Amino acid sequence: MEGCTVADPSPGSDGPYRPGYELVAEQLLEYIAEQNLRPGDRLPTEQGLAEVLGASRNVTREAVKVLAAIGRLSVRRGAGIFVAEASGGLVDDQFAHFRPTSMNDVLMLLDYRTVIESETARRAAGLATPIEVRTVREGAQSSLTAAQHDDALAFARADEAFHDALGAASHNVFLRSSVAGVRRLASQSDVLLFHGDAPGSLEVAARQHLAIAEAVAAGEADLASELMVEHIATTRTQFERKIRDRLFNLGDRAAPGAPARPSTGAGPGDSSQPPQTSAS
Repeated sequence: MEGCTVADPSPGSDGPYRPGYELVAEQLLEYIAEQNLRPGDRLPTEQGLAEVLGASRNVTREAVKVLAAIGRLSVRRGAGIFVAEASGGLVDDQFAHFRPTSMNDVLMLLDYRTVIESETARRAAGLATPIEVRTVREGAQSSLTAAQHDDALAFARADEAFHDALGAASHNVFLRSSVAGVRRLASQSDVLLFHGDAPGSLEVAARQHLAIAEAVAAGEADLASELMVEHIATTRTQFERKIRDRLFNLGDRAAPGAPARPSTGAGPGDSSQPPQTSAS
């Protein structure tokens, strides 16, 4: 399959290990994009997908499970496997084909976040009611408390609450919906690339939340927008570094001429389970 160039490091190598289901999940998303499948379209059976992807049925089943868990596939008992319908928000065909492990797709998503969320912060600073300002501040403070306790799950909840509060304070349902939709896509990268770990410092992000909240509270629209741009730029730098480190380490150990669809049949990673996802 074109575009799938990262192979699993050989057993016993010093590089980070990528379980078979993760590689097959990437290949399955590539397959959906190449076939131009849309939300609601039916995919082949597990056995059919295994044959298409050159993987074992067990590993293919685990890949389907993790993609269903992050909302990219829908498995209907007795009916089959389908490309998941949009769960809400403004999701067009390109969003439906977002590849959470592609550097280019992640960076385009961050560009889009910069445009949407900087304007959301600007409007929130000009339109937020006192109650909305309090909610924005509470989300920011909760994210700092979670960061200081190194509680990634609590931080994810507070992070979502903070950004959603800004969306609500913008008094524009389309901006709020766009912010939520983009963040759902970003969470897919967290799961597949980082297994739920943050790509950078939680405390740095939390203190940026606080600065944005104070700009909103003060009605400083330009400052709130600028701080949001800086916040997403920091996220972008962290993502770029971590993705490049990951791909460099893996690619360094890939055998020359590795097949586009590496075999994920019998092997030490076949029985590994996908990470448990949580709402964030």
